[in-house]
Amino acid sequence: MIENKGEVLVGAIVVGIAIAFTVYVMQVAGISTGSSSYHIHAAFRSAEGVKVGTDVRLAGVKVGTVAVLSLDSETYKAQSTLAIDQDVLIPDDSSLAVASEGLLGGNFVEVVPGASFDYLAAGDEIVDTQGSISLIQLMMRFVSGNANK
Repeated sequence: MIENKGEVLVGAIVVGIAIAFTVYVMQVAGISTGSSSYHIHAAFRSAEGVKVGTDVRLAGVKVGTVAVLSLDSETYKAQSTLAIDQDVLIPDDSSLAVASEGLLGGNFVEVVPGASFDYLAAGDEIVDTQGSISLIQLMMRFVSGNANK
């Protein structure tokens, strides 16, 4: 009987560690179980550095994530669906930009809020977008002397 108590205790510890690890991975990955969100759409000329799960930030605060990213075969633009936290209201004249955290950091989608008193609803589209700027292309323009193009 003593052996069974030891096995039960070790099993309980293993299950506890597995649950703690799962919660940690969900927090790091930004997977949320309780909060609801609404989806808005946007098309970018270049979504370089953006992938599903990339942060959407407003004033530096994470307000959502990129839920879907695909290529529109007619316009050759990156079509994205953004999952925005339900309690965040975004004016309907806002714009989106793909921004960088720094030279070595990753990219994120930045919401630049407008001044409208009307807000985006689920399924709406933000038309004013700015794609990512390639650091390599900027450096090549500088080196070749075509910095004004």
